[in-house]
Amino acid sequence: MAIRTITVPVKDLEAATALYTKLLGVDPYMASPYYVGFRPEGSPEVGLNPHGDLAAGPITYFHVGDINATVAELTAAGATVEQEPRDVGGGGLTAHLRDGDGNLIGLFQGADA
Repeated sequence: MAIRTITVPVKDLEAATALYTKLLGVDPYMASPYYVGFRPEGSPEVGLNPHGDLAAGPITYFHVGDINATVAELTAAGATVEQEPRDVGGGGLTAHLRDGDGNLIGLFQGADA
């Protein structure tokens, strides 16, 4: 399972886009009012989410081939479901779980998984 994306909740999408463009050294490949995505070479995607939970902080998303099966496997291993798999557009599905210590785990299933 590879790390696909790290999403960062932000208040000011425009300011965050400028900052992360400088930090990552690449322009966004996607820029919309609901998500700005960067694909720095050799690194996971970094996404800016203006609707994310600032208190929760960044979320790491892992690529999975079958999100429902992975949710079942992880809950059998002790994880709890925070958000059931849901469609996020473009053929992508995400789910959120928590490990036994309360850490948030993101799962992503999509055409490029």
